[in-house]
Amino acid sequence: MTKVHPNVAAAAAVAASLAAAAAEEEKKGEAVSLTVWRRSLLFNGKGFTVFDSNGDLVFRVETYAGGSPREVVLMDADGRALLTIRRKKLSLADEWLIYDGDAAASSSAPTPAPKRFTARRNISLLPTKSLARLSPARASGGAGDAPSCRYDVEGSYASRSLEMFACASSASGGDQRRRVATVCRKEAAVGPDVFRLVVEPGFEPALAMAVVILLDQMNAS
Repeated sequence: MTKVHPNVAAAAAVAASLAAAAAEEEKKGEAVSLTVWRRSLLFNGKGFTVFDSNGDLVFRVETYAGGSPREVVLMDADGRALLTIRRKKLSLADEWLIYDGDAAASSSAPTPAPKRFTARRNISLLPTKSLARLSPARASGGAGDAPSCRYDVEGSYASRSLEMFACASSASGGDQRRRVATVCRKEAAVGPDVFRLVVEPGFEPALAMAVVILLDQMNAS
């Protein structure tokens, strides 16, 4: 296993500056490159630890439940909940919901965490590159994406080779697709637990990481 050395002492500053750094990369027209480690920083924990190109901690996921937990929370470096990935109960298909913030903590609040996407695993008897699709649960108002924009994920999670596409209906009636994120093997990494997540300019790094968690959940279930 390739060693990963997080600069945990700098986590608070990194969490505050991630959005600014992504905006700066977007200005330059450059993608944001993150290193994903499929391990928790906590002893006996399961999850993910994500670093930027400077080796600073930017995202983390920590779970203790055995097997595949029904709900996973993506946090920033300070432990603030960014997105919740929850498997849908009593569904005829394999479906997940993605919420803003901590969905469980806000369930009793006057304003519960809003749903952002419904995700469904693609099940086909024929060979296909399509793995999953995210459909908007509400108008997100995200920069650059129409409310009707959906996301398709293609490739192989087991091989750590994925592409995520934003798909929006065009005026002519067809679909316009643009690649917004990719997952690939990290150079010199031994095994599949350390890999690279590359987020294209204009796309939200936290949502790209939520898709990685989603695919991990789908493959574990």
